[in-house]
Amino acid sequence: MGLGVSVFLGLKAAVLFLLFVELRSYGFTLLSIPFLYASLVSLLVSIASHPSLNLPMLLGKKPDGSFPIWSLILFSPFLYFVRTFSALRRLVSKEEPYSEICEGLYVGGWPSSADKLPPNNPAIIDCTCEFPRSEYSGNAYLCVPTWDTRAPQPSEIESAVRWACRKRAQKRPVLIHCAYGHGRSVAVMCALLVSLGVAEDWKNAEKFIQERRPYIRMNTLHRQALEEWSKHRLSSPKRNEDMNVSSVILSNASGHS
Repeated sequence: MGLGVSVFLGLKAAVLFLLFVELRSYGFTLLSIPFLYASLVSLLVSIASHPSLNLPMLLGKKPDGSFPIWSLILFSPFLYFVRTFSALRRLVSKEEPYSEICEGLYVGGWPSSADKLPPNNPAIIDCTCEFPRSEYSGNAYLCVPTWDTRAPQPSEIESAVRWACRKRAQKRPVLIHCAYGHGRSVAVMCALLVSLGVAEDWKNAEKFIQERRPYIRMNTLHRQALEEWSKHRLSSPKRNEDMNVSSVILSNASGHS
């Protein structure tokens, strides 16, 4: 979906509507109705995912990563389309489902099955609004719902970074994923690497990640969000070092109590 999700889905809506008109002109009225419905859903998602509106909550994804029944029914043409598209893309792609960026930090695509998860029960940051949390996963979980080809808000990046830092202080590995591990998840990982002191800034972090996952491709929106986050961020290597020290002190104190 490199064109941008709103443009891609706008074109999809137009094609589906033309199919509806064509089928209806040949008298296949009942057969044409699903194409009209799918066209309207695609148009609605196209509008909601436009950068000027940017409403990922439209799909109703909950903080626990599940979708309400009304969403699964109402948006079924879109939700099941993206899952099918993802499965087909993975069949032809030679890219690994996830890549280890540095010790205990992974970035990747939607873990549709257990073998798509890194080892040692990682904490998961899910940057998608269109994919559900995997049913098999009992891992610590944070949802940062974001449209494909769009970027999390700077405040959401900060919250995700601080959450990941806490998990790393507990010696838990962290997986940050989006649909394919190319854009949304990479933006959050860039911020995390800066906050942990692995990279000096997000630009160096992007290069660092690309050396380990060559097919990443952040766009202008991702870079703008990171630039804005950099100006106002609260997390820093110093703060995270203090957090690590505090966790050790608390651990020692509980051990002596």
